[in-house]
Amino acid sequence: MPRLVVEIYDELPSQRIPHCRLQEAVRQVLAEAGITQGEVSLAIVGDARMQALNRQYLDHDWTTDVLSFVLEADPRRRRLDGQIIVNADYAQREAERVGWTRDDELLLYAIHGALHLTGMDDQTPQDRQAMRLAEARHLKTFGLEHRFDEPHAG
Repeated sequence: MPRLVVEIYDELPSQRIPHCRLQEAVRQVLAEAGITQGEVSLAIVGDARMQALNRQYLDHDWTTDVLSFVLEADPRRRRLDGQIIVNADYAQREAERVGWTRDDELLLYAIHGALHLTGMDDQTPQDRQAMRLAEARHLKTFGLEHRFDEPHAG
């Protein structure tokens, strides 16, 4: 039976981040896109690690909220392997700024990263609007309303 596995790698276990909600969100986004099998790792990191990864992979020497990478995709087999990296430190700052919890902000980052894995982008205003609407739809299933405040999930 095809299976989609979402593994969490938490570099900040003392922060007690609810993993199940993040896993559920990633599965939900991928299922909506028709992905039924594969492996996605979701890493929870802090500012220093995220800045190092951003510098290593994108040549940007600053921290960011979320990174995502498609490692392998086979649309015919409805399979995707990928990685999402979310920044808990960044989430804490943004959550305070927009008025919700760090865990809600991290949920947004997981959704945002999963949407990128499915092929969505947010580089143009039109693509960004489509991304925000998809984020809002997925957040609503968790009882949350999107905070459409920029800059957000990049």
